[in-house]
Amino acid sequence: MFKKLSIVLLAVMCSGFNAQKNKSNQVDRPKLVVGLVVDQMRWDYLYRYYEKYGNDGFKRLLNQGYSLNNVHINYIPTYTAIGHTTIYTGTVPAIHGIAGNDWFDKETGKNVYCTGDDTVTPVGTTSTKNGNHSPRNLWSTTIADELLLATNFKAKVVGVSLKDRASILPAGHNPTGAYWFDDTTGNFITSSYYMNELPKWVNDFNNQKVGEQLVKNGWNTLLPIAQYTESSPDNSAWEGLLGSAKTPTFPYSNLANDYKTKKGDIRSTPFGNTLTLGIAKASIKGEQLGADAITDFLAINLASTDYAGHRFGPNSIEVQDVYLRLDRDLAEFFNYLDQTVGKDQYTVFLSADHGGAHAKGFMDEHKMPTGFYGEDNKEFNVMLKDQFKVDKLITKITNNQVYLDDKLMTENKLDADQVKQYLIDILNKDKSVLFAVDMKKAGSASIPEPIRTRIVNGYNWQRSGDIQVIYHDSWLPSYSKLGTTHGSWNSYDSHIPLIFMGWGIKPGESNKEYSMTDIAPTLAALLRVQFPSGNIGNPIVEAIGK
Repeated sequence: MFKKLSIVLLAVMCSGFNAQKNKSNQVDRPKLVVGLVVDQMRWDYLYRYYEKYGNDGFKRLLNQGYSLNNVHINYIPTYTAIGHTTIYTGTVPAIHGIAGNDWFDKETGKNVYCTGDDTVTPVGTTSTKNGNHSPRNLWSTTIADELLLATNFKAKVVGVSLKDRASILPAGHNPTGAYWFDDTTGNFITSSYYMNELPKWVNDFNNQKVGEQLVKNGWNTLLPIAQYTESSPDNSAWEGLLGSAKTPTFPYSNLANDYKTKKGDIRSTPFGNTLTLGIAKASIKGEQLGADAITDFLAINLASTDYAGHRFGPNSIEVQDVYLRLDRDLAEFFNYLDQTVGKDQYTVFLSADHGGAHAKGFMDEHKMPTGFYGEDNKEFNVMLKDQFKVDKLITKITNNQVYLDDKLMTENKLDADQVKQYLIDILNKDKSVLFAVDMKKAGSASIPEPIRTRIVNGYNWQRSGDIQVIYHDSWLPSYSKLGTTHGSWNSYDSHIPLIFMGWGIKPGESNKEYSMTDIAPTLAALLRVQFPSGNIGNPIVEAIGK
């Protein structure tokens, strides 16, 4: 009897041991990874509005997560499409191929939009402009692609944004879906690259007319306007207008009527972020993200911060209100994740695709260095014609880069280096220019770091221009007379927030120097998947592990 009992106990113990062994053989991963990229979020916004934030949004990230305080973008130009691509690929334009929001194609003589694709058709709209998009111009894999490869495509990946490029490029080449906002309908749409019709859950969300509900009472400040002491006075001279408003002042009472005729107006309000997080929550429910043992990925871009920044400038009450309301929206979203996926069962990171410069009018008022610059290829072409007797040697100036006509120089037996150097000498005499650099020779140029390396990283020889122009600090293009823009190497454009929180992340902070390219390999290390194909970054090991 005792012998039989011993055998039974041994069998049970072995069964338990085998169960533990089988469990330990499973790769330990979170149920869901959520990327929150806040468009045009300068690092200092974490602390400029800190006293006005609640405890469960940005402060929850700072208190429960690991905050990297010295993260910079390691390329130029600092534009939206490149930022989102770099975050998720761990590499730079020289490798991943996204050289700007758009660029000039020397072979065809046409502009190329980063996600434009005439081989696909719109799904959910009749607008080809808004719907003909795909990731085909992206040369590298994303961290979401690598998660799909690691799970034999059992993982689910979804990208959402008001912007096409900010949902498409992060989600990678073969996601479950990528969805963006259509100004003609007020709905979220996709393209035939992904599917032939919208999923039921997307149609259900669109049918709720959430945008219409969000703007129905107009836009007023969340707090009494007198409490917005971190911002310039309302109706500052450098702010742009929204909709039919005659002045850039609160309240924006006519927003609902403006939305009826121009759905895109919601982009420049805090309600665009609320709308985006709304479809993000709908995607979690509709695709059952984080509901099983296989890790899923949700890439979210919160773009209203960028639209408001461009329109009103970083020091406006409007931008502050967008961030205060986003703080509340994040708190609600984190609570939703806690309830649906499970607290400590998901990993979230928050970062930005770029920052934003102070408005020129603001800088002038406070006696800070600033100015406007212009880029006129007609003027430069006249000077080049006088020197080389050939007209229209410059075909395009965009992304602060000058494109020369290679075919024309060859036909006229001109030395390309000589033409470039002549133009560089002219540019370097301009009071707005800090450096003008031959992009092919940037690696050996006598300019300081980190500018030199950032030019090299941003130079894609198939898609970039021939000369990179670096303007003086806080000089803005002349088209940004109201509001602001971005694109430079300077800290106001390149210093971005980065916080990891949740599963696999220990609380804390660091002032060590890191780059945007370090985000994807950190996620890869956390998920135990291969680095993205073009990755040049390194894992931020101090943030991983509890």
